[in-house]
Amino acid sequence: MASLTANLETRFAPFSAREALSQIPRWDLLAISGGRATLYDDALVLPVGRGYSVVIRLEWDDTYTVQRVFTRSGVAKVKGERTTVYFDDLGEVAYRASCYHHDF
Repeated sequence: MASLTANLETRFAPFSAREALSQIPRWDLLAISGGRATLYDDALVLPVGRGYSVVIRLEWDDTYTVQRVFTRSGVAKVKGERTTVYFDDLGEVAYRASCYHHDF
């Protein structure tokens, strides 16, 4: 698996993306990305559609950061970010990040 942030200063901890994926209820995963997920060494990426994706990363304090990312022509822009997300809230926060009309 490749690193999503290879050239950036690392503010995120390495983690098992499969473990983060297991924290998201199946129905939330299906609603967010239709069950699709890309696993990296430092991130879990759930493609939403129309250039949007939800990126989940582990912080050093064992909480998650959830980002709504828009990618166009190879340029990725963070459109919203929620930090200090505990594992029991991860599914709900990821779902809200996937919705275009929520003020995430």
